[in-house]
Amino acid sequence: MTSGQPLLASSESPSVIEYRSKSRNRGSVGCLCRSASFTSSSYDDGHSDIVDVKENCASPFGDNAWSGENCLRRSTSLSRKRQFSTVGSLLSQQFSSGYPTQDRRRLVSWGAMEMHNINDNNPESFELSRVQEKLHKAQRSRHKSMQFEDNLQHDDNPRLIYINDPRRTNDKYEFTGNEITTSKYTLITFLPKNLFIQFHRVAYLYFLAIAALNQLPPLAVFGRTVSLFPLLFVLCVTAIKDGYEDWRRHRSDRNENNRQALVFQSDDFRLKVWKKIRAGEVVKICADEVIPCDMVLLGTSDPSGLAYIQTMNLDGESNLKTRYARQETASAVAEGCSYSGLIRCEQPNRNIYEFTANMEFNSHKFPLSQSNIVLRGCQLKNTEWIIGVVVYAGQETKAMLNSAMSPAKRSKLEGYMNRETLWLSIFLFIMCLVVALGMGLWLVRHKERLDTLPYYRKRYFTNGADNGKRYRFYGIPMETFFSFLSSIIVFQIMIPISLYITMEMVRLGQSYFMIEDKHMYCRASSSRFQCRSLNINEDLGQVRYVFSDKTGTLTENKMEFKRASVHGKNYGNNLSEEYPSMLYSIPATLGRRRWKLKSEVAVDTELIKLLHKDLNGDEKIAAHEFFLTLAACNTVIPIHMDDRSNYANGELLEEGFETIDYQGESPDEQALVAAASAYGYTLFERTSGHIVIDVNGEDLRLDVLGLHEFDSVRKRMSVVIRFPDNTIKVLVKGADTSMLNIIGIDSDRDEFIQQTTQNHLCEYSMEGLRTLVVAARDLNDSEFELWQSRYEDASTSLTERAVKLRQTAALIECDLKLLGATAIEDKLQDGVPEAIESLRQAGIKVWILTGDKQETAISIGLSCKLLTSDMQSIVINGNSENDCRQLLADAMAKYGIKSTQCGSQRPKLRNCENECHDHDIPETSSMSDFSEGKEDVTDKPLALIIDGNSLVYILEKELELELFDLATSCDVVLCCRVAPLQKAGIVDLIKSRTDDMTLAIGDGANDVSMIQMADVGVGICGQEGRQAVMASDFAMGQFRFLKRLLLVHGHWNYQRVGYMVLYNFYRNAVFVLMLFWYILCTAFSTTSALTDWSSVFYSVIYTSIPTIFVGILDKDLSHKTLLQYPMLYGAGHRQEAYNLRLFWFTMIDTLWQSLVLFYVPLYIYKESTIDIWSLGSLWTIAVVILVNVHLAMDVQRWVYITHAAVWGSIVITYACMVVLDSIPVFPNYWTIFHLAKSPTYWLTILLIIVVALLPRYLFKVVNQRFWPSDIQIAREAEVLRKRKGREQIGSKRDRDSN
Repeated sequence: MTSGQPLLASSESPSVIEYRSKSRNRGSVGCLCRSASFTSSSYDDGHSDIVDVKENCASPFGDNAWSGENCLRRSTSLSRKRQFSTVGSLLSQQFSSGYPTQDRRRLVSWGAMEMHNINDNNPESFELSRVQEKLHKAQRSRHKSMQFEDNLQHDDNPRLIYINDPRRTNDKYEFTGNEITTSKYTLITFLPKNLFIQFHRVAYLYFLAIAALNQLPPLAVFGRTVSLFPLLFVLCVTAIKDGYEDWRRHRSDRNENNRQALVFQSDDFRLKVWKKIRAGEVVKICADEVIPCDMVLLGTSDPSGLAYIQTMNLDGESNLKTRYARQETASAVAEGCSYSGLIRCEQPNRNIYEFTANMEFNSHKFPLSQSNIVLRGCQLKNTEWIIGVVVYAGQETKAMLNSAMSPAKRSKLEGYMNRETLWLSIFLFIMCLVVALGMGLWLVRHKERLDTLPYYRKRYFTNGADNGKRYRFYGIPMETFFSFLSSIIVFQIMIPISLYITMEMVRLGQSYFMIEDKHMYCRASSSRFQCRSLNINEDLGQVRYVFSDKTGTLTENKMEFKRASVHGKNYGNNLSEEYPSMLYSIPATLGRRRWKLKSEVAVDTELIKLLHKDLNGDEKIAAHEFFLTLAACNTVIPIHMDDRSNYANGELLEEGFETIDYQGESPDEQALVAAASAYGYTLFERTSGHIVIDVNGEDLRLDVLGLHEFDSVRKRMSVVIRFPDNTIKVLVKGADTSMLNIIGIDSDRDEFIQQTTQNHLCEYSMEGLRTLVVAARDLNDSEFELWQSRYEDASTSLTERAVKLRQTAALIECDLKLLGATAIEDKLQDGVPEAIESLRQAGIKVWILTGDKQETAISIGLSCKLLTSDMQSIVINGNSENDCRQLLADAMAKYGIKSTQCGSQRPKLRNCENECHDHDIPETSSMSDFSEGKEDVTDKPLALIIDGNSLVYILEKELELELFDLATSCDVVLCCRVAPLQKAGIVDLIKSRTDDMTLAIGDGANDVSMIQMADVGVGICGQEGRQAVMASDFAMGQFRFLKRLLLVHGHWNYQRVGYMVLYNFYRNAVFVLMLFWYILCTAFSTTSALTDWSSVFYSVIYTSIPTIFVGILDKDLSHKTLLQYPMLYGAGHRQEAYNLRLFWFTMIDTLWQSLVLFYVPLYIYKESTIDIWSLGSLWTIAVVILVNVHLAMDVQRWVYITHAAVWGSIVITYACMVVLDSIPVFPNYWTIFHLAKSPTYWLTILLIIVVALLPRYLFKVVNQRFWPSDIQIAREAEVLRKRKGREQIGSKRDRDSN
């Protein structure tokens, strides 16, 4: 069942049922909810009304259904003007609405609430505010977008679907067909559209302009065809890749659109291809088939209208979910009646978790909700067939509306690279300006002799027909300008176009080795590491902050029922897994069904004995209702295992046992229902209208009259059930913060039980257990009738249905009888403490952002070594903006933390006594040292512990800076009771105020906003589906792999890419500077001694291959050393591999090498008769050998493929030179063959290499000798360790031989 599902069947209408309540009368209708006040809430359109539940209010409703004169508060001031600026700005491409910059908020305008009305003793009223409503919807969003189209919110624009009348449906409204298109291009649009996308890169526009200039006759420095080759090569490679990917999309679309389904046509179901299905048609789906479009269920093979679907293709969750056909339509389908009716539903939107509609069927009008719709892409399971009517088809289905990809992220190093590219552009401009000015001065000086001087002759001096003919001479000013443009063409590779392709290939290779790393393979989930983004590999080596979820990320998210507090008594100290077998051997169960859980649950023997006592005291009744609530108040589906399987947990079952398993959307619910079964309350049947529970051998059928599902506003769920004797009860379970203030206290005994239960809850939390409070209440006839009328009105409302359902739930979720509390254990994953300790040693700050209680989070923090006993804790639990401001100020003053806010007046300090005493850290044996510090400044590490209530006030623009100053001064930050958007707000707090790299890791849908807000997002393939994985940049099976991902692969990737970028700048700059020196010696004429093809091949073929292989395979340190010494990761924080200082050193070295490269051959061959093309051939070979030897000097790990790439590129260069010099039409014909015969040629190359690289070699030797880095020291230790190991092996062999 899902939220808002009306479970009252038509045959059980209140109009024909006579209620005979035997329940205890708890008061009149006017006193139903003494502790409730309400305001409405709407999220979708940016308006924000408030839902608050407070104590000591009058009756919530008057005579009118939704008037609420006394307690219904509709607050829209301020909140309508506030926007999610920061989160929204990240998603500007996904939204049409803009966000005002003058009223910017980091995450949420928390100040929109009326804080002065909040009772300090009631933090729950705080959490039921506008903010929590927004966070609730954000938690269930697959994308960064936390808003959905609000088309439903207007009754005047519903979508009308005429059942089994597609012509009438589509002729009037022109709905889209069911054909989908995920491809980007067609044959006609591919070329222009692909080129348009590629030229979004500014560098491509630069090279296009260069190629266009070279087509002009006065600027034709290179051959016109040759100048186009580099750009065309890059464009073609990218176009082929994009074309192949789009061809695969076309193929996938074609296969998807041509699948077939059974559609009702001519009084029978006949096959029809998916793409021809239209809205309004009735479709039949059989078992294991995929749903072709969004359909409202009309009937199923189950008489009660129940169907099971798997939504893995939609949201990644593998567990089965239930959907229901309304009894009105299910009975009509079963009887074979005709399909006719009208559905009024919301306009298409991307919210896969909500659906609001009404149906008119056989003169009846009833509501439809998410429980009644099956979505495209889901698969039918454990159900023979279903029949439904199409409401959304094709591109309007929720699956297609949610198919947008996550926003692309760009690495920080790439941003720095753009800065250096700007410097290179300035150098290029200066060189071109020098050449142009030099040429202009030269022309002015020799303008009288231009007919006879070289380079600029005005006339042809040949023996042909052109003898005496004039060149085109445009005058000195224009010739100077043309010289400037020609220089840009000659020096164009100063901006390395090949660097973009090289980086893509290097990142692809790095990703392959990360994916294939066997140390990051999770055997438990059979999942390997995933690289979902190829743009930010190197960012993994610079992470400073890690923001982690707790449940499912640090813990296993496999819940196990451990403790229980029933009627004020603590149980769970005498657990036994053998007792269930004793339970089933009780003589009273002879001849009845006996159940065996698929997974064992340990039970408390004392509690078992209490449940089987013959006494009917309050304690026995409370225990009975306690487990009845656990078995009934849920949405779990019982699954009867195959009778052919006689094994459970690897053991042979005794005859008469039936194995049962439970499927649910929440692991907590599954654990609670399994625990109830272990204690003798086995839920074994569920339909849309009733459930059946085996209570110690007796079948108890309970009619389900209504269900209010759990949401993050109420933080509880409730179910209204009718017992066989017509007694009606409401069973409720929820978080303690939302439950304890709606418990009715009628006597001192009730007060004692509540206080004892609270003590037990605190004890459970200290042990790191997850807690829930269980309560119930009898409803009399008048109470039930009022609730039912409100429930039906809310269920059929097309506007603010969720708000009205919450208000309806508040009618009965009050004055409850406390039954007890549950405690579930969620164990830490293997290797989590070690991973966190290593990350902290690496200089990475780990923050935990969790929705659990403060005590639970602290206990987990201690067990995973995030919190240590020597830390001083700073606890921020404020109940107002002033409280939070004062708490922050006191903490900063106490520990000597200075504010980064310059010139601002600090608030006057005072002793603050506003901390929430319910959350004070007890002085237990395990936490005695982890307590608040003295008033004086301490050198001990600090730990900040803050709750979600305080964050609501603090994440206001005025207090963000104080929180930032305090949090960044602490070693550990623990945020408790935080909602999804608050998680994103904390990440943005650091990301927007520092240059530090942030990483967020989580496993659930509530972590998506945090994952996409961070610079690097990591998803865990856990128990909560795959939404986090689908939104992440990287995905893995367990948290412990994060240690290897960052310390090993992150370090390697950063070192490799950083060096690769600097090397690419160097190898292109040295080539350009060599050409620059030549032009200065040829009267600034922009002529070249190199052939056009040599200039083109230099960066594309001659020198590119070694860079790629070194960028993929080079390792400065082994993975064992990097894991053994996590401090080595700090090289990324210090930007040792790539920084502005290294760039300038590289450019200075480049300048020296280019001078040596040009002038050494020039002086050696000064007196010879060698022609210019021979000298150009020498320069080409020399520069290729020089840059490759330069690269070889920096390679840390030589493997066979590295040798082949580095030395092979020199061989390839010679081979290309031989081929080019063998073509008679080229001016350099046969030059290489003449040069190679001379020893001077080879000695010149050797001299160039030695002289050019000698300063670099000496600098490296001196630097490593006197100022070694941590990496150099570790590398030397590694070499010595290997050498020592080889010596030991050799000596052992000698001893063995002797």
